[in-house]
Amino acid sequence: MSAPQIIPASSATLGEGMQIRRALPTQHRRMVGAWCFLDHFGPVDVAKTRGLRVGPHPHIGLQTVTWLLKGELLHRDSLGNAQAIEPGALNLMTAGRGISHSEESPERRSAEIHGVQLWIALPDTARHLPPAFAHHPSVPLLRPNGLRVSVLVGELLGERSPAQVHSPLVGASIHVPAGSMATIPVQRAFEHGAIVTYGRVEVAGQRFISGSMLYLAPGRTGLPIVAGAGDAGLILLGGLPMAEEVLMWWNFVARGKDELTQASRDWNEGADYLGDVKGYDGPRLVAPLPPWSL
Repeated sequence: MSAPQIIPASSATLGEGMQIRRALPTQHRRMVGAWCFLDHFGPVDVAKTRGLRVGPHPHIGLQTVTWLLKGELLHRDSLGNAQAIEPGALNLMTAGRGISHSEESPERRSAEIHGVQLWIALPDTARHLPPAFAHHPSVPLLRPNGLRVSVLVGELLGERSPAQVHSPLVGASIHVPAGSMATIPVQRAFEHGAIVTYGRVEVAGQRFISGSMLYLAPGRTGLPIVAGAGDAGLILLGGLPMAEEVLMWWNFVARGKDELTQASRDWNEGADYLGDVKGYDGPRLVAPLPPWSL
């Protein structure tokens, strides 16, 4: 069995200046199963600012998963959805062949925001499906050995999330109380990745804190979790290693460079299939052209 690998997250800017930690993709690892993007934002004070604001932008070939630990966000998309989300609820947007959306802190909001946004690369059999959006007010919540486990995607501990995905995957948010110990059963064929959202925790014998990702290759049937002196939080992701070659550029997931270039140009030229977001009080984002197209 391969030893766990600690991979530093990179720093990035989300929307109008919010600094975040990006655990996927990095130069050391591009994907975990079909999970191809993991942004961890906050906790950050939004009481005296405009909060988190990401103007209208497009996606193809992926699903977005939004999960909050604190605060609120308002999702708008080109299908006409305007959906607020708060802790305990899950937003799942399926881009398929093309969609656009925006995200913003609502006018009435908590003082802090803290959460993650995840992307799932759609397999070739699903990446040209019509776009869709689903809001799940709750997900399964389990309490093994004192832990609090929210099953965001897939199946864990015998419970299945209502989120509809198209690959063998698991995603969970885990609260680890101070002094607790537990082993989470996992599928041997899956590779796994984990980030700490708050506190300090040990997983599979490795201690790590926010700002890095723990990668675990296939071959494990359980993940021992040991808390530190205080409470801690984890995001756990897993899935079968993706057999298809996936390419990413900006907000697009595709299979070839020409497809990525065309999607960037289509958005900038206002192509109908990427849609239009109504109600956001700011400009839409401009797609940067990939370097190979210049």
